[in-house]
Amino acid sequence: MLTVREHIDLPMPVDRVFDFMDAPAHQAWITPSLSDSTLLERLPNGGSRAHYVYRILGLSFSGEVRATDYVPNERIVWSMTGDLQGTLRWYFEPIDGGCHFTYAATYQVPGPTLLHPLARPLIRRYNEREVQALLHNLEAQVTS
Repeated sequence: MLTVREHIDLPMPVDRVFDFMDAPAHQAWITPSLSDSTLLERLPNGGSRAHYVYRILGLSFSGEVRATDYVPNERIVWSMTGDLQGTLRWYFEPIDGGCHFTYAATYQVPGPTLLHPLARPLIRRYNEREVQALLHNLEAQVTS
């Protein structure tokens, strides 16, 4: 398992950042390798179930995310299934009229177990760059 955790302080209220992130279609706008994120349904807990498609190095990976822990303006925890598996955790904390947003993800390394020791450092660097780009793109979207 790989874990990536980054944060950003945004000059926008928590509810505005939360509302943007809570719309599955917005994820494809801010996540470089995510080519599709489509809402499938709203769940009884208020969260969503969505279909995703990642395109990485010419390969396509698809599956679903489901909000397993959903507290408006505080956190959304996603269970990711399909070709890519793991947990995504988003935390929204108010700071001086703005929002401290934390993105944390734990992923299973895809592919044959024999290749995991070689793939792990490459996948970690790729995911770190992806999350940095996502945070930068999020900032551009919510502050424009």
